[in-house]
Amino acid sequence: MRTWRNRLDFLLVNSRMALWWAIGTVIILMAGWQMLLHRLDREKTLVEETALAEAGILARGYAQQLQRTINTIDQLLLVIKVDWETSGGEVRLEDFKRRGVFPESAPFNASIVDRNGMRFTSTFGPGALRSSPDVSDRPYYLAHKTAGSDFLYMSLPTWGRSTGNAIIQFSRRLLDAEGHFDGVVLITVELGFLTANYDEVTLGPFGFLGVVGTDGLMRVARTGEHVHDPASNPIPASPNLALPAGNHFFEGATLFRDGRSRFVGWQKVDGYDIVALTGLDQETVMAPYWQRRSEVVKTATALSIGLLAFVVVAAALSLRLTWRKRQLEMAQATYRIATEGGSEGFYISRPIRDASGRIVDFEAVDCNQRGAAFYGYRPEQFIGVRLSVLYAPQDTDIVIGALRTAAEQGEFEGEVCLAGDNDPHKRYVYLKAVRSDADLAVTLRDITREKQHVLELERIGNEDVLTGLPNRLWVQSFLPEAIGKAARSGKKLAVLFIDLDGFKGVNDTLGHAAGDEVLRNAALRLRDAVRPHDKVIRLGGDEFVVVIENVVQEADAAHVAERILHAFREKFRLSAGIAAVSTSIGISVFPDDAEDAGALLQNADVAMYLAKTSGKHTYRFFDPKFYDALRNRLRRETDLRHAIEHDQFVIHYQPRIDVRTGRTSSMEALVRWAHPIEGMLQPGSFIDLAEETGLVVQLGELVLDKVCAQIAHWMRNGDVMVPVSVNVSSRQFNEADISRIFREALERYGIDARLVEVELTEATMMSGDQDINSALHDMHNQGLTLLVDDFGTGYSSLAKLQQLDFDVLKVDRAFTHELGKSDQGNVFFQAIITMAHALGMRVVAEGVEEERQLEILKALGCDEVQGYLLAQPLAPTAVQTGLFRELHKLAP
Repeated sequence: MRTWRNRLDFLLVNSRMALWWAIGTVIILMAGWQMLLHRLDREKTLVEETALAEAGILARGYAQQLQRTINTIDQLLLVIKVDWETSGGEVRLEDFKRRGVFPESAPFNASIVDRNGMRFTSTFGPGALRSSPDVSDRPYYLAHKTAGSDFLYMSLPTWGRSTGNAIIQFSRRLLDAEGHFDGVVLITVELGFLTANYDEVTLGPFGFLGVVGTDGLMRVARTGEHVHDPASNPIPASPNLALPAGNHFFEGATLFRDGRSRFVGWQKVDGYDIVALTGLDQETVMAPYWQRRSEVVKTATALSIGLLAFVVVAAALSLRLTWRKRQLEMAQATYRIATEGGSEGFYISRPIRDASGRIVDFEAVDCNQRGAAFYGYRPEQFIGVRLSVLYAPQDTDIVIGALRTAAEQGEFEGEVCLAGDNDPHKRYVYLKAVRSDADLAVTLRDITREKQHVLELERIGNEDVLTGLPNRLWVQSFLPEAIGKAARSGKKLAVLFIDLDGFKGVNDTLGHAAGDEVLRNAALRLRDAVRPHDKVIRLGGDEFVVVIENVVQEADAAHVAERILHAFREKFRLSAGIAAVSTSIGISVFPDDAEDAGALLQNADVAMYLAKTSGKHTYRFFDPKFYDALRNRLRRETDLRHAIEHDQFVIHYQPRIDVRTGRTSSMEALVRWAHPIEGMLQPGSFIDLAEETGLVVQLGELVLDKVCAQIAHWMRNGDVMVPVSVNVSSRQFNEADISRIFREALERYGIDARLVEVELTEATMMSGDQDINSALHDMHNQGLTLLVDDFGTGYSSLAKLQQLDFDVLKVDRAFTHELGKSDQGNVFFQAIITMAHALGMRVVAEGVEEERQLEILKALGCDEVQGYLLAQPLAPTAVQTGLFRELHKLAP
C-alpha cells in the first residue's frame, strides 16, 4: 500500500516532464523540416550549378571537335589547292570521287570554280556543271575575288544549288603561275555533319547543339534529333556572348524559340570566328531531382509520424528512468567502495587563489587508495597536501596549468610529460580533470610504458633500417617545420639531393649484399662530410638528402657539396671486392628556388639530373631554364606518344633518279608529323627524341604500315611502280623482331618484296650484334633490298659490307656538297664509287642541289642521285599525279 502511494506522489511531482517531452518533440520536428527543406534547396542549386558546369564542359569538347573538323576540311582544301596550282589546273575532282576520295555517302562535296565564276570540275558530277555552271554571284566566290590574299571562308547556312540540301560552304583562293586570282576551290558540308556527334544520352531529347558566328549569326543548330535548316532559326535573338567561354541559364523564351529553359555553355573555337553552343534542357536535367525530392518528403513525413509515436513511448520510459534515478541516489553511499575498487588514481582537488583571485595552487581534499599511492602517500596522509610539493619545480607549472585550464573551462584531458628532478627517464601521465562546483575531480593513470612503446614505433617508422639514417617519412615531417623556422628567422635553407654514381654496377657485378655494404658506408661518409647540425636522410635506393639549415649564402651549400664529393673520391673496400662509387649532387635553396618542402625536394632532384647530364661526380644548383627544358622535353615526349597512338603522321616521298636514263629508279619514304597546333614538323624535330625514348620502334611500325598501304593503293590504281625505301633505326633491330615485322607487312598488303627497300645507318651495320646480322640476312632472303644510309659519317668495314651483302650505298650529303670545290672531294667520291662497284653495290649521291654537282656525278659514274635539284619530298597524290611524268622527261 505504501509503495503505490509513493508512486502516485512521484507522478504528481513529475507530471511536467511529459509536457517538456511534447514541447521538445515539436521543436525537433520544426528544426528537422527546416533543415531538410534547406538541404533540398541546396541540392537543387547544386544540380543547377553542375548542369551549368557540364554545359560549359560540353561546349569546350564540341569546340575542340569543330576545330578538328574544320582543320580537316581546310587541309583537304589546301591539298586540292596545291594539287591544282602545281599541276597547272589539270585536277579533275570527278576522278577523286571515282577513286573513293569523296565517297557517295560522304556528307561533303568539292568543286573548283575558275576565275570567271564558272564551275570547272566537281564531285557532284557532270549534272552540277550543266545545271549551275555560273556561281559568280555566290558569296564564297566574291569574297576571294575581292580579297588581297588567301584565307579560309566559311559561309552562312544556305541551300545547295546542286543537291537542294542545307549546307555550309568552305572555300580558298586559287592562284595562277603569276600569283593572280585563278578561281576558288570549294567544299560544301551538310549541316547535319557538323552536329553529328549529338549524344542523346548526354544532352537528352531536348538538348541543343549549335554554332554561332562572332557576328551573332547562326551557322548550325540542332535540337534533339532535329537539325534546323537555313529557314528555321531556333534562336530568334543573337545571344550576348561577351566572353570567349562561359555558361548561363536562359529562362523560357528568353533565348530559344521553343520556349524551353536550358543551361547553356559556349566556347569560342580557337582559330575561327565561330562559337560552339551546347544546351541542357532544364526539365530533363531536373527530373531526377524532383523525383528524389518527392521521395524524400514522403520519407520525412513517415519519420515524423514515427517520431511522435516514439516520443509517447519515450515519455513513459523517462518517467520510469526518473523513478530509477531516485532509487539510485540511495547508492551514493557506496561511492567510496566504487572508487577504491577502480584501476585509476582519483582525488578531489580544490583551487587556492591569491588576493587577485588567480589560481596559484591546488589542495587535495579527498582521494582513493591508488590516487594517494601514485605520489607515495597513504590516503590519510595525502588529504590536505598541496600539489606544488608533489612535483619537481619544472613539472609543477605543467600540472597546475592543466588543472587551471579545467577550473576555467570546465574540463581538461590529455597527456602530461613529467621529467622529474634527476630521473633520466621521462614519466608520462594521462590526466583528466572535470570541474564540479568549485572543486576538480581528477583522474590520473601512468602511461609511461605505453608511451615509450609508441615512441619506439615512431622511431622505427622514421628510421632507415639499413643505414640507421632518418628516412623519407621523417624528412616529410621535418622539412616543412625547418622551412617555417627559416622563414621566421629570415635565413635560407638548402636541400642537397645526392645520387650514387656507379651503384647499379656494384649491384650487378658484386651482388646486392655488396650494394647494401656500399649504402651503409656511404651513410657514414655523408655523416662525416657534413656539419654536425646538418641532417642526412636516405630517401631509398641509392638516393640521399642533406638538409642544411642557417644558410647565409649559396657558397655554404656549395662548400658542403664539395666536402661530400671529396669524401667519395676514395674507393669502397668491400667484402666482395673494391668498388668505385661517386656522387652527383643537386642543390635547391629556400626561398630562392622554392617555398614548400615538395617543390624544394623536386627542384633539388632536377638539379641532380643536371649534374648527371654534366658528366657526373659534380654538383649543380637548381636552374629554372634547365627545368623548363626538361618539362618541355617531357611535354614533347607526351605529344609524341599521343601522336603515335592517334596516327598524326603522314609520309612524303622523294625520288631517286637513275643518272644514266634520267628515270625514277626508287623513292625514299620520309615521315612528317602533322602536329595539330605546330603544323607539319620535319623529322629533325622529333626523330632524335623517338630514338632516345624507344618510341621509334612503334613509329617505325606505323611508317612501314603506311608505306605498304600506299604501295598497295598505287598498285590497285595501275600507277607506275618503283621500289620505296624505308629507314630503320638500330633500336628497331635491338628491341623488335624487325624481319618478322617486314614479312607480316608485305603479306598483309600483298606486296612484292622487290618494291620495298630497307635503309640503315653505318652505326647499325657495324654494331656487330649477332641478332642484327641474322635479321639482315633474313630480310635479304625475303627479297628486300638493303641500303647503307649516310655512308661516310661513321666507321664502315669493307668486310662487313661484303659479308652482309648490301645492295646500295647512299653517300652522305656532306661529300656531295664538296664536289666541284676541290680535286680532293672529287677523288674521294670516285674512291667510294669504285669500292662500291667492286663489291657489286650501286651508289646513290644524297643532297644533290646544284647542276654542277650532277654533271660531276655523271662523269664519276655515280649510279643514282637524290636531292632538291631533282625533286623535293612530295605527298603521295603529288607523286603519282605529276612526278613520274615530269621526271621521265629527263630521260635521254
